[in-house]
Amino acid sequence: MKKVTIYTDGACSGNPGVGGWGAILMFNGHEKECGGYDKQTTNNRMELFAVIMALRQLREPCDVEIYTDSAYVADAFNKNWITQWEAAEWKTSGKNEVKNQDLWKALLMEKEKHQVVFVKVKGHSDNEYNNRCDRIARGQIDLCKKNQPDIG
Repeated sequence: MKKVTIYTDGACSGNPGVGGWGAILMFNGHEKECGGYDKQTTNNRMELFAVIMALRQLREPCDVEIYTDSAYVADAFNKNWITQWEAAEWKTSGKNEVKNQDLWKALLMEKEKHQVVFVKVKGHSDNEYNNRCDRIARGQIDLCKKNQPDIG
């Protein structure tokens, strides 16, 4: 199984507001960057979407390490929140609906195809790849605003 390293980040201008996501996929000395935007979203949705879209770039089952600065994303898997939410029919421990269920379910579908480990990194620090993902995500926000000037 191929070993792939993925860095992801999401950003939002306003929360909710215009959002962007970025990812860097690394395999065998090669890197691929990807990113996109949403006209009206939240930061957490962009963090999730970055992981989903990065995994969708993979053409075959892989052994994947995903580096994210989002505790929301990493902790959902590393602290088994996702398993608890599923078992509780997508309710939190406080009996509230889990937010962003559509994206969590999409992420689970993509994750199923691979062996995935999530690694939490400190955001906006000295991690070169995390910083690059942040620049990609913020660049996508700028692109959205440029392409759609009626958006804040």
